[in-house]
Amino acid sequence: MAFPGPYPSKYPQLNEMAFTDEARGVLVHIIRAAFPHEAIPLGPYERMADRIIEMADESTWFRIKLLQGVQTLNDLAGGAFAQLGLEDAGKVLLHVEKTDFFGFIRRSTVLEMYEDEEVWEVLGYEGPSFDQGGYLHRGFDDLDWLPDPRIDEYDGEPLVEVPAGPAAALASATPPVGDGGGGGDGDLGRGDDPGRSRDLSDIGTDSGVETAANTAGTQVEPGRTTEGA
Repeated sequence: MAFPGPYPSKYPQLNEMAFTDEARGVLVHIIRAAFPHEAIPLGPYERMADRIIEMADESTWFRIKLLQGVQTLNDLAGGAFAQLGLEDAGKVLLHVEKTDFFGFIRRSTVLEMYEDEEVWEVLGYEGPSFDQGGYLHRGFDDLDWLPDPRIDEYDGEPLVEVPAGPAAALASATPPVGDGGGGGDGDLGRGDDPGRSRDLSDIGTDSGVETAANTAGTQVEPGRTTEGA
């Protein structure tokens, strides 16, 4: 992103504005209030503030924006923003959260402070692993920051082994032919209607002959064979 260069010579006093130690302290406090981490020491916040000042020095326009923002926060805090607690400082920042001043600080911090190796150490990040062959053999499953999983041994009734695959399960659930279950080929459907009885004489050669003869259009009396017809 390109920023405007120095202001015209008719406003030379703007180019002379620079960050004082007090302004730097306010900037550090802004970053701490906007990105609070109890375990992160002051060093990464100070380095991030110096980096923002360095980027602002490349553009007079942003340097002025930052200095004006610092003055605005001091006014909102009653004179000394850096003396506020982090919680109260965060509430003051809500008044400037949509300004270019705060947007520049927020974007820069998100992109750069978490590249600080001291922050990595606090957050438990071991750093990039590409140049070391990846994580596969370097503890990709090191979860010492999580509790150990609970493993309970089963001590109830023995479990029934289930056949593998849907076909095996279907075969085990299908009753054998002729076992009295309805619909099987072996019982000729007698199990379908408990109230119906059939004489075994209905089943046999005559039934087959009668069916074949009827199909051919010839009437055959029950009990007679085709030879007699």
